[in-house]
Amino acid sequence: MSYDKIMLGHGSGGRMMRELIEKHFIPVFGSGYGLGSEDSAVIPAPEGTRVALTTDSYVVHPIFFPGGNIGDLSVNGTVNDLSMSGATPLYITTGFIIEEGFLLSDLGLVIASMKKAADEARVKIVAGDTKVVDRGKADGIFINTAGFGILPEWVNVSPRNIRPGDVIIVSGTIGDHGMAVMSKREGLGFESEIFSDSAPLNTLVRDMLSVCPEIRAFRDPTRGGLASTLIEFAEESGVCILINEKALPVTSAVRGACELLGLDPLYVANEGKLAAAVPPDKADIVLDAMRKNPYGKGAVIIGEVTLSPKGKVLMKTHIGGTRIVDMLAGEQLPRIC
Repeated sequence: MSYDKIMLGHGSGGRMMRELIEKHFIPVFGSGYGLGSEDSAVIPAPEGTRVALTTDSYVVHPIFFPGGNIGDLSVNGTVNDLSMSGATPLYITTGFIIEEGFLLSDLGLVIASMKKAADEARVKIVAGDTKVVDRGKADGIFINTAGFGILPEWVNVSPRNIRPGDVIIVSGTIGDHGMAVMSKREGLGFESEIFSDSAPLNTLVRDMLSVCPEIRAFRDPTRGGLASTLIEFAEESGVCILINEKALPVTSAVRGACELLGLDPLYVANEGKLAAAVPPDKADIVLDAMRKNPYGKGAVIIGEVTLSPKGKVLMKTHIGGTRIVDMLAGEQLPRIC
């Protein structure tokens, strides 16, 4: 039989599920995608390396938004989580929770975007799982991923390595992803359309480490935005981070949308940007390397690390004052990743 929507039988483990996998997943992801009794992918790891593992779940609403969709978001997010440890991402597994009635044409768009994102990041999707739930039990489609990567012994990046005198660099404009999703979900129209920055950051991390193996820490500021990332840096390292509001890279479209909605770009999610703590004497060569990479061409220094007050983030405002950047008590923008 021919179907244009997901039916409960597609999650039964029987013939319908097998046909779903054979007709929709394997042609896109390849024969490595888990099928039948093969519930695990056996993957090689080069000798003398360390292994990095990560897992994440993606429940973004709406599923399709300017600049991407839940599919490429799930791959890029997994790649970036591995990259922030300094690892080279190699393999991804993925699990789909699909609501009955979800259009197979939309599923095709999602998995095609996943394949495209995986190819761009040079990772392989090697195993997967599919579950179907009753109507109303999921918001169309949820995706869970796990990622596997390797890193050499000399890589040592952690917020605990941050020291007074280090500089803080961000790879480009902030708040793009969160505002793209928010504007699509709420049907908001702005003079300039805002696009998600969803992108893989593994090549950017590679280029940065190649010129400065001593980079202290990486973090991709997703939920909670750049503010939450910097606060985590300060708290985990026991230092103070002082940033300059004038140096924060924010597009005029995002800034205007945030002002209209009463939001602060510092707390809006990103999906294709990173923040890094870098030794001051290596800042220029790191910036140069970043700006040569398409995902770091907007890199700027936004602040520096000081000794006190410990565990705090301070911001020099554009009017010349200083204020504390605090952690949000809750989520400023729900369901954005």
